[in-house]
Amino acid sequence: MNAEIQASELPRLQEMHNGERVQGTFSAPEMQRRMDGLRQILVDLNLDATLLTSYHNINYFADFIYCSFARRYAFVVTHDKATSLSAGVDAGQPYRRTFGDNLTYTDWQRGSYFHGIQRLLRGARRIGIEFDHVTLETRALLADAFPGVEFIDIGQPVMWMRTIKSAEEIAIITEGARTADVGGAAIRALIAEGVPEYDLALAGTQAMVRHIAQTYPHAELMDSWVWFQSGINTDGAHNPVTSRRLQKGDILSMNCFPMIAGYYTALERTMFLDHASDEHLRIWEINTQVHRRGLELLKPGARCGDVANELNEIYREHGLLKYRSFGYGHSFGVMCHYYGREGGVELREDVNTVLQPGMVVSMEPMLSIPEGKPGAGGYREHDILILSDEGAKNITGFPFGPEHNIIPA
Repeated sequence: MNAEIQASELPRLQEMHNGERVQGTFSAPEMQRRMDGLRQILVDLNLDATLLTSYHNINYFADFIYCSFARRYAFVVTHDKATSLSAGVDAGQPYRRTFGDNLTYTDWQRGSYFHGIQRLLRGARRIGIEFDHVTLETRALLADAFPGVEFIDIGQPVMWMRTIKSAEEIAIITEGARTADVGGAAIRALIAEGVPEYDLALAGTQAMVRHIAQTYPHAELMDSWVWFQSGINTDGAHNPVTSRRLQKGDILSMNCFPMIAGYYTALERTMFLDHASDEHLRIWEINTQVHRRGLELLKPGARCGDVANELNEIYREHGLLKYRSFGYGHSFGVMCHYYGREGGVELREDVNTVLQPGMVVSMEPMLSIPEGKPGAGGYREHDILILSDEGAKNITGFPFGPEHNIIPA
């Protein structure tokens, strides 16, 4: 009983304003541009405030990437104030990073997170939340904490806002693509018979992290990674690294993913060690043909579904369409393999979005030929294009195709 009394007397909320603010990823005018855009959405939807809970939106608007470990986080934005709500385990780091204020909730009593939200949203009657992120449990707890309050989806309008990149975003994405090329070069130099996948992945990751540290000395260094796949492991785009050792004649898939302040970029290339069979070369050449045509199609005014349908025809002509395993590309920005995605800009047959200047989109055709068939393995190329009024600019520099990526043993 004494322990319960002591816990109840400890604070549920506190201001952990420890240390000085750090240099942000983006300029104050850029962050204010985002905040102004979000507040315009509040006006358009007649909302009193919004409660952002996802990694991607908190990062986009607050410049803070949280580490959940089963705790809840929030960025609460009203018409005149913005405050991140973070767990006490993080101490002052969220305050030092947040573009806005910060409030910390403690673990002394259950429900302190919702107690903090109630303080920050006192008097609000219409609140925006992310329907695509809030779980059923969280939704029920919000209803308990805010009886009579109406919750409106803000996830979709905010996603569309993020699809158009600013000049500062394009600069960091461009540097991310250059970082991926650095990782790719480090990996290519080490490819040899008998080398395990994980050694190549480690080399690429280390090269990218060092490059980010040199380029952005004030940035947090987190989440960059490499998937290097060989043989049958190439059949899935997101297959993890293993201990498999490379053999002559292997099909290889190199995938470099640098992360700079939550901004994801990627370099993906098909390679072969020492030699490729005639059927492997035939399929590889077809996939690079699709890749080249896809790069030509990506420009303002193109409709996502039309791009996908035209590229389908090339595969169909060669009897390979059934081996296509996913869409042809997607939007880039604040995203990662465990959070984020601007789903409105996907190069798929069922997406009617028209590409616009300011969007950043990949072209990444993939074929996956089952084991036991001639030419078995996964073939994937990946470039990133920035769309502007002048057209499209490819910011990926690493070469692709058989003339470049058959690696001598």
